[in-house]
Amino acid sequence: MGEQLDWTLTARLREALASPATESELRSLCEQVDGWARALQAQIESSERRLQELTADSSTSLTEITAELRRVETLAPELTELRTLLSGLDDRARTLRTEWLRHQMDSLAG
Repeated sequence: MGEQLDWTLTARLREALASPATESELRSLCEQVDGWARALQAQIESSERRLQELTADSSTSLTEITAELRRVETLAPELTELRTLLSGLDDRARTLRTEWLRHQMDSLAG
């Protein structure tokens, strides 16, 4: 389920960055992406805490440690990509707001 959500959300984000969208649509998508980024960050932090616990316990198998390391190695690049796309989305929303304000100022001046 998580991977499907991640893929769907990432696809929607890329689409919004590549095509026209309203500020409202961008803001809604931004909130969803921010929530997903927070969830990924929490998962990474959880795995890092788990790794500390596993390495502190001398009876822990290497298999358990490897599984947590793989989880972090999988989630970290996803979070980085999501944050990069989110930054682009923020820039796009800012541009739309600026264009709208310019249009409003031009209407008042004209």
